[in-house]
Amino acid sequence: MSSIHSRRATRAATLAAILLVAGCSEAPVAKIPAPVRDRQATALTPEQIGFLKIEEVGGGGDAPSAAAPGRVAYRPQALSSLGAPFSGRITSVSVRPGERVKAGTPLVVLQSADASAARAQLEQATARASAAEDQLRRQTEMMARGVGLEVERVEAEARAREARAELERTRRAIAFAGGGQGGEVILRAPAAGVVVSVRASAGAIAEPGGEPLVEVADPGRVWVVADVPEPDVARIAPGQQVRVRVPAIDATLDGTVDGVGSAVDAASRRLPVYIALKAPPAGLTPGMLTEVRFAGSRDGLSVPVSAVLIKDGHRRVVYLQRPDGRFEAREVRTGRSSGGRVAILEGVAAGDRIVVKGALLLDGEAELLL
Repeated sequence: MSSIHSRRATRAATLAAILLVAGCSEAPVAKIPAPVRDRQATALTPEQIGFLKIEEVGGGGDAPSAAAPGRVAYRPQALSSLGAPFSGRITSVSVRPGERVKAGTPLVVLQSADASAARAQLEQATARASAAEDQLRRQTEMMARGVGLEVERVEAEARAREARAELERTRRAIAFAGGGQGGEVILRAPAAGVVVSVRASAGAIAEPGGEPLVEVADPGRVWVVADVPEPDVARIAPGQQVRVRVPAIDATLDGTVDGVGSAVDAASRRLPVYIALKAPPAGLTPGMLTEVRFAGSRDGLSVPVSAVLIKDGHRRVVYLQRPDGRFEAREVRTGRSSGGRVAILEGVAAGDRIVVKGALLLDGEAELLL
């Protein structure tokens, strides 16, 4: 309450000073008429308008930029996770975290009875497919010589199709085992990169569907994930320019918004915004903390803070000058404020003329935004 009384006392002193200045001019105070009001607008005399400063919306500078904490992270396509394709016991681990590997480098070897059974099934399926193809070939030759039966040729063709399908199925199943013989399974790097994590240890049992044994990532395929407050997301769009500060390497990087997440974190009320960097420098490592500063809002509208009044404790209002010269109160939705300006998200359009100084003369019951 004391702050409200203080602001009202300050406003009263300001009005008294303005009236005193008016009294020292050639025109006495008594000759300055009070504002003429109707239900929607207020009319002022030229002398009263002289105490106001009026500007076009968007003409006084860009909307203030929004800043948000972020972190460097691998892109989803940059990280390869290798798990056990068969149940088995790990016999050797050939890499350590941070090691660079080439595509096809052996990472983990394990022994698996399931892999051995799968290879045996492959051999059996290969033999059955070969026999079925030979039988079909004989029946086709016999038909060509006129000594075979069509029904037998059709049966041979059906058995050959079944054998080929079974052979393809077993080949796909054993393909996950990589190289090796019998029950040996070799996990190899799918692409060149850096070993991010190793959770395998010799002698341990690995199961399909468990946690990855090794993760390999491409260090050049990173982006920044910024955590943006829910009210500020409306001002962010794909393609928007971004400046990213990385204190760990003392670097400021340029980027663009690649995408905006669709789910708000229930605890922090923030959404992830994904930022593609134009030139990621050497030494940029996933997990590093960043400070992300976005360019202005999509429409770029902003006004001086002094233009916005508070009505009824929560409504934000500016006074718009209409073509007929009258002043109309217009409710607006504001965004982030910085450098003496505040972003306008809704309520006015670029080019609208509003009162940016002296708006309290039009509304003695309002409070300044700041």
